[in-house]
Amino acid sequence: MTQSPGAPASPAGPGSARPLVGLDIGGTKTRGIKVVGGEVVADLEVGSANVQNVSRETAAANLAELFARLDAADADQVFAGAGGIDTDADAEALAALIRPHVPAAQVTVVHDSRLLLAAGRAATGVAVIAGTGSVAWGTNGDEEARAGGWGYLLGDEGSGYWLGREAVRYSLHRMNLGLEPDALTQALLDSTGLAEPNELIAHFHSDATDRRYWAQRSRVVTEAAEAGHAGARFMVDQAAHDLARMAAQVARQLGIDGPVILGSGLGMHVRRLQDGFRASLAEQGVEDVRVLDRDPIFGAVELAAR
Repeated sequence: MTQSPGAPASPAGPGSARPLVGLDIGGTKTRGIKVVGGEVVADLEVGSANVQNVSRETAAANLAELFARLDAADADQVFAGAGGIDTDADAEALAALIRPHVPAAQVTVVHDSRLLLAAGRAATGVAVIAGTGSVAWGTNGDEEARAGGWGYLLGDEGSGYWLGREAVRYSLHRMNLGLEPDALTQALLDSTGLAEPNELIAHFHSDATDRRYWAQRSRVVTEAAEAGHAGARFMVDQAAHDLARMAAQVARQLGIDGPVILGSGLGMHVRRLQDGFRASLAEQGVEDVRVLDRDPIFGAVELAAR
């Protein structure tokens, strides 16, 4: 975590009249809220400002647009959560992109899993992100622990990208077996605008697609699973198992039994994944499992108040 240097005025808590800006910087979009006197007076989205997903120039441009639209130059405090904040240097790099837009503010940058835990109204416990990427992070008040969050080339099991990639692999495997496209493969082809499964290979490796693109294809899998497709159901169940495994690992390291809070796009909206996640954790003795009931960005307000 990093904070801007100097000795700023006392932080603007959620009830303060001084503006507070909360940021949730994801792989696909950046959401910002401006809070004055405990009330959200602006709530906007722009493109991603995560430099692991877009260029530094694009990130800077998106932040400039967001702060201008929020009319937040007078902010006293900015609390930002983002994926890929693994070191103080990562946090400082993002803070440096934010500071020009809020010259008088204290800027704090943390890994976005901390937003999720705080948005779940918990000071201790385990937060699990299941969105474009995946990670489990937790704290017992004295120590922190983490599992996953290594990025799509090294892991991100159970994430939207993982599901999209598995749908491609499934379709290519069927092609190699000489089988006709089934409902899942056809839905994937329709989603990508392709005519034949063999076109998926070049399309997957093309510069025209990135991990956000393939993460968005996860909807093809979750909708097929809901419709009863056996292969899609297997993928969603495997995602739930992998996410639960990460959560249990963190809980064991910290010596706690919950709460475990599941959030982000897949985590908050896919019932089969939620049910599988709960069941997998119950098998490992973790019963206090919750699905986040509000957007993670509101964790920024909670953390700022602390």
